[in-house]
Amino acid sequence: MKITLHVTFFAFLAVLASPAFAQSNTWTIDPIHSQANFEVRHLSVSNVRGAITNVTGTVVLDPKNPSKDNVDAVLDATTINSGNSYRDKDVKGESLFNVEKFPTLTFKSTSVARSGKGLKVTGQLTLAGVTKTVVLDVVGPAAPQKGMQGGLVTGLEATTTIKRADFNFGSKYPNAVVSDDVKITLDIEMDQK
Repeated sequence: MKITLHVTFFAFLAVLASPAFAQSNTWTIDPIHSQANFEVRHLSVSNVRGAITNVTGTVVLDPKNPSKDNVDAVLDATTINSGNSYRDKDVKGESLFNVEKFPTLTFKSTSVARSGKGLKVTGQLTLAGVTKTVVLDVVGPAAPQKGMQGGLVTGLEATTTIKRADFNFGSKYPNAVVSDDVKITLDIEMDQK
């Protein structure tokens, strides 16, 4: 048992010392293996969930100094899917995402700091033309490994909760119909080629 733990610990250290984690590196978000999931309460009795796919952008990681990390991401609002085509038409319409006028959401980090076993990433989220500061709680990034295309891959999960009212988002819907709190989970896979 002790030998296994020591081997595992030293293998972990070897990963951190590898070229992929030894210095600041730029990673490209893989839109095929990344998405943003959202959840709201409906009529205060159930949760409605949906996803935005086609997430693109870059992430700079510096394992020795997270304050040098940087995130620049774009989410394609036209890909919204809540599992119901009638509801999706409304969600993409003028009263909510207004995808004709605002086809993307963007997130640009302003600071990154260690937090427990993960990171806190503060940044500017632009949603339907309104920009506000949000804080993402990040688990990861995972130790890099060789991907299917031959390059290195890593991934992370980030969560936050935003207020619809802060973004003047869906103001025609009272909180009793759609909760003001919107939970967001980002599952991001990134690669280096």
